[in-house]
Amino acid sequence: MQFQSPEDVMRQALALAALGIGRVEPNPAVGAVIVDDSLRLLGQGYHQEFGGHHAEVWALKEAGDLARGATLYVTLEPCAHHGKTPPCAEAVVAAGIKRVVIAMPDPFPKVNGRGIEILKKAGIDCEVGLCEPEARRLTAPFRKLTETGLPYVYAKWAMTLDGKIATASGDSKWITGEETRARGHRLRSRMDAILVGSGTALADDPMLTARLGEPTRKATRVVFDSQARLPLDSQLVSTANDVPVLVIASARADRARVNELRHRDVEVLQLNADPGGERAAAVQTVLEELGRRQMTNILVEGGGQLLGAFFDAEQVDEAHVFLGPKIIGSADGRSPIAGVGCRWIDEAAGFELLSHERIGDDLYLKFAARPRTENE
Repeated sequence: MQFQSPEDVMRQALALAALGIGRVEPNPAVGAVIVDDSLRLLGQGYHQEFGGHHAEVWALKEAGDLARGATLYVTLEPCAHHGKTPPCAEAVVAAGIKRVVIAMPDPFPKVNGRGIEILKKAGIDCEVGLCEPEARRLTAPFRKLTETGLPYVYAKWAMTLDGKIATASGDSKWITGEETRARGHRLRSRMDAILVGSGTALADDPMLTARLGEPTRKATRVVFDSQARLPLDSQLVSTANDVPVLVIASARADRARVNELRHRDVEVLQLNADPGGERAAAVQTVLEELGRRQMTNILVEGGGQLLGAFFDAEQVDEAHVFLGPKIIGSADGRSPIAGVGCRWIDEAAGFELLSHERIGDDLYLKFAARPRTENE
């Protein structure tokens, strides 16, 4: 393969990195490409699974002796510490790479410039910043967990053209087509946790698993259930010994109900803040707990009250919206987002469109939260 420009080489490294999403967390997704002076491909690789070889090592293995005197393009600064694998920066030096082009520095405290320092001390020319915006988008979940201790939050819902997720009777099967619903399962498959409110759990009796064959990750099912009312014969409880279930309950929840759930392998976390009343405090506490568990990506699926609580707390990083070509039309039809909301339009949370995709007659829209300015 012959690349036409340095940007093309880095975009190939970014595309490789994306293949690891859902398999490497809490580590970042990283890709690496080695080329000669004419930008001819010599070796490439990506971080494939947590605990496995990093991207640079795979690329160096593929390049072999051709790596000596070549240029390495990598989407994130090579690591400089002994973790589950040896430092990549030292492997790059040992391979005889003469130049390294890095999309962005690694914010992880044990790296954070030390990898670049190792390379420079060995006489390797380093360039930092090529395609950095794309690399920052790719590593957004890793960066949030590293910098704040909180997981990256995805909000997901399917709605009709008039913004309804169900009719007044609660019927919602199905707003979107089968292929679109499969895409939602694919999103689930790379999550560390899937969150729903008690209303959704009681009304729908969901499994909250990724039904696409073998999932990339086995997500913990999290239910905000202040009174611990989750039925003992529900699909969630009956599968808790195979796929983890975490119930977020009030400290005032009935002790007997809590003990019954725990007896059936359901973990119950009781909060002083009532998940059904003091929603913003509960959201923050739960996010901190999931962050302590090194959960990187979590998906909030509904219902409207829980989605609203996350939006009210300004804790939604991405919104994934599946739009089906139907009109419900009733004023009593259910909307996707409840919560407190805002009184004025200039107080509304701002999002930027990341991508749009047509799936049959449906539309799949992805949005990322815009950071608020100090004046907002």
